[in-house]
Order: sequence, then C-alpha cells, then structure tokens
Amino acid sequence: MPESLLRDLQCRSAKPRTTPYRLNDGGGLALLVKPTGLKYWQFRYTKPDGREGLIQIAPYPRMTLEQARTARNEHRSAVSRGDDPATLRKQDKARRKVEAARSLTFSQCATAFIKARSAEWANPKHTQQWTNTLATYAHPVIGALRPQDIDTDLVLRVLQPIWLTKNETASRLRGRIENIFDWAKVRGLRSGENPARWSGHLDQLLSAPSKVQKGGHHAALPYADIGPFIALLRASIGTAARLLEFTILTATRTGDSLYADWSEFDLPALLWTVPAARTKAKREHRVPLSQPTVALLKSLPTFGGSGYVFEGVKEGRPLSNMAMLALLKRMEYGQLTTHGFRSTFRDWVAECTAFPNEVAEMALAHVIRDKTESAYRRGDLFDKRRDLMQAWADYIDQQSGANVVPLHAEAVAG
Repeated sequence: MPESLLRDLQCRSAKPRTTPYRLNDGGGLALLVKPTGLKYWQFRYTKPDGREGLIQIAPYPRMTLEQARTARNEHRSAVSRGDDPATLRKQDKARRKVEAARSLTFSQCATAFIKARSAEWANPKHTQQWTNTLATYAHPVIGALRPQDIDTDLVLRVLQPIWLTKNETASRLRGRIENIFDWAKVRGLRSGENPARWSGHLDQLLSAPSKVQKGGHHAALPYADIGPFIALLRASIGTAARLLEFTILTATRTGDSLYADWSEFDLPALLWTVPAARTKAKREHRVPLSQPTVALLKSLPTFGGSGYVFEGVKEGRPLSNMAMLALLKRMEYGQLTTHGFRSTFRDWVAECTAFPNEVAEMALAHVIRDKTESAYRRGDLFDKRRDLMQAWADYIDQQSGANVVPLHAEAVAG
C-alpha cells in the first residue's frame, strides 16, 4: 500500500497560484490545483508498454481524499493485471452510453423518431399531429416505460378507450406507435413481435376500422351549389377568404396553398410550381393558373413582394391553417371542410365535362395507383389541365354571376 502524504486540511486550504501545481499523496495520486481555483484528482501510472499514463479521476471536494485513495488503489490493481486504466475508462464510458440508450423510454423514442422523420413530411402540421396524439393518448399509459417492457396488453390499454368512439384517430395512433416500435427495434431497444402491428396481431383483438368508422370523407359542397357560395365568399374581406377562393380555383391541397410562396409563381406563363418537398406525393406539381386566379393573386396586398403569398398576422409567417375553417363557420358553412372542395371539383369534372379521368387525377396531384400505367406515364398532361382549370374557373364565374351582364346594363348599351 503506498504511503499517504496528504491530509484533508491541506486539500481544503490549497490556494490557487499563477501556474497549476500538484499536491502528491503517493502511489501516483495527486491533487491538481489550477489557477482558477478548481481542484482535480489525478493518477499517474506506467502503461503496459512502458509509457507514462495520466487520467483525471474526479474534482475535489466532490470526491473526498479517502474516495480518491480508493480509486487510486483500484487503478493500481488494474495496472498490476496488465490493464491500462485509461482504456478501461473509455470502455466503461461506452458501455454506460449503450446502457443509457437502452434505457430510453417510449416517449423519448417517440421524440427521437419524430425528429428523425419530420423533415420528410410534406406538411409541417404532421409533426404537431404526431406529437399531440401520442402525448394525449399513448404517453399517459406507456410513455415512461422502456420499449422492451411494453406488450400487447399495454398497447390495447392505449387504443381500446377510443377505438369505437374515435376510430380514425385511434387507427392513426396505432400506426404511429407501430412505427416507433419498429424504430426502437432497429436501434436495438427491443426485440420480438411489434405489439402494435395490425395484420395477424391486433386485427384479432380489435374491430376492423372499416366496420367502425362512420363516413370517412371530407364534407363537400355539391358542385351545383358552388355559385351562391363563391358569391358570398367574394363578398367576404380578408386574407382567409382570398386563400380559400384560391384553393378552390386551383383544386389544391390546403398545405400547398397555405404555404404558397411568390418565388413559386410565373404569372406571365400562368404557372404555379409547388415544390416536391411540400406535396403529398413528394413530387413537384405544376399548377396551371386560370385568368380569374391570376386576377385574384394580383389583388393581394403581398403582390409584388416576396415570401408567403397569404401572409398571416405575424410578418413572415403564413396564415393559420385554421383560418379557412373559421371562415366557413362565419359564412354558416361550418359543416364543410376545405379539403372537401377538391371533391366538389372532381364531381364537376365527372358529371359536367368530357375531360378524361386521368386529367382530373393529375389536376388533383393524385398518385397513379396502377404501376404499369405509372411506369409509362412520363408527362403531367399540363396543357390539357390548363384547359380544365380555365373551364372550372369559367363555371364558377358563370354560376356565381360574375360574368352575367345585368339586363339594365344591356338596355343602356343597346
């Protein structure tokens, strides 16, 4: 046993100097006193290859003199066995890091998964939806548990309370939980069956969503009623009204129009290009602009500037995604959804025009389900879609009375 030289009083009373100095305790242990006043225990030793080694043990007084001596003796024993204490420390640090990763809770895994995948989601609100549904329904039950400790019964405790009453939400929640378990399995945080898997697993314990869900389609306005609605909409002031009219005229998704940026428009060419990062199909979508749509854009207060076309209350931020729904309620059309106007457009194309089905599907930026057709389809039918969108705008104007000349005006003109 090395002879101890230090006393605790010496360690406590050691004052900083202009340069670092050491108080030796023997056997390779020393207290390093820095000019800043910080004190650190160090251990010097001879490595198996004959070179000198030095490791920092811990700060004083967090580690007492007696604790430092115990640590020194453990390190000396390692040296006598032919081990390098520095190497052993690195290995122990790596082992503790792996153990810490394996101790991640389900909620921590969910946060990591959302952070890793959110960049690929077309609509920023998807991140919020994932976070909110998991926080509301999953985390109170399984959030504090490690993935490997969660079984089917626990997943059922999350899903069953809302499976019949909020089945669409519950179905999405189940899929999100399944994805997080798959992520955890790849990371080595669990093994075996995914307790949230549907096919061949939960489908044996829960009713099929198709048998439980009511409706499932976005509430849509019949195309025959578009005229009075548009007339009322055009009489409404505010950015939300113009955004909704623009969304209807272009038959685009809410996220596409909500985050529209002036840099995406080529008005002389009557073209709006929605970037791939923002589309549901992750593919650039070219939208032909009708004359009424261009006129609407030119009437906006942001026209001629840069940034978001439909700017919200805060400068440099888009309008809230709830603004159009709030507008529909004020107009006493609260039963409708913004997305439902795409169905209005699709029904009009099918029942009132001779445009082919594929032109309408391209206009809606729908993915071609038939793999053979998709493989051979290289173009986006842009010219045909230009005619379609102009016809849609003309129909809306005609039904809303925008192109109707009053009788008294005809008499004056005559």
